Amino acid sequence: MMRFAALILTGALGLGPVATASAETLADIRQDLSVLHVEIQRLKRELSTTGPSSVQLPPGALDRLNAVESELQRVTAKAEELEFRVSRVAEDGARRIGDLEFRLCELEPGCDIASVGKVPNLGGEPDAATPAAPQPSQQPATGEMAVGEETDFRRAEEALANGDFQSAANQFATFRQTYPGGPLEADALVMEGRALEGMGDLREAARRYLDAYAGYPDDSAGPEALWRLGAALGELGNQAEACVTLSEVADRYPGSPAIAEAEAAKARFNCP
Repeated sequence: MMRFAALILTGALGLGPVATASAETLADIRQDLSVLHVEIQRLKRELSTTGPSSVQLPPGALDRLNAVESELQRVTAKAEELEFRVSRVAEDGARRIGDLEFRLCELEPGCDIASVGKVPNLGGEPDAATPAAPQPSQQPATGEMAVGEETDFRRAEEALANGDFQSAANQFATFRQTYPGGPLEADALVMEGRALEGMGDLREAARRYLDAYAGYPDDSAGPEALWRLGAALGELGNQAEACVTLSEVADRYPGSPAIAEAEAAKARFNCP
């Protein structure tokens, strides 16, 4: 009786991590489910022990354990399936970003292809051999603006609207240094790219568009960043890469107004 009670307690304690699974990785969840599965097997063996016993089991206890075990197996399978799908999406996103970086490097005189680093999987853990860089202390939380952030952005935006491209480029660059990772980061990158494009610096403009799309693909600025990147590649003389990039807009952002801009650019570069 004491041994059975201890096993029941062990199984109950094993449920602890499940309650906080939202803060854990899929691998952690799978590990917890495996531990629970082992505990249930131990409980089943205890329930199946032959010989005299003073333990009075409630009716249907073994059936209920079988049902719990079946549910755990189902959840484990779902967790493994989700982990696989997330991994595929991350690898595909990283591969596409890496391709764009190589394209830009090929267009830039003096750029060493070998110096273009491997793009980590989107959302992946940093390489154990390369510790993550510390985040600036002034970086605001996602979705929150620091004091003066919107004012500084609007000031730079006004300079761009007035055609003062040099001032706008400088202001947006300063803005990104002052408010790194803020909610307006992607917009600032696109705006800075437009200012650089107005100054005739298409290569640097393309890099800003790539940074905006690669770093914030799900941001509202993502569609504009992608079609402007494709257009910049076309203006730089790389028509094939421009057409491929512009075609990505409709696939990546169905229903976006940026599709019309991308299609107009494709017509301009005679894309198939």
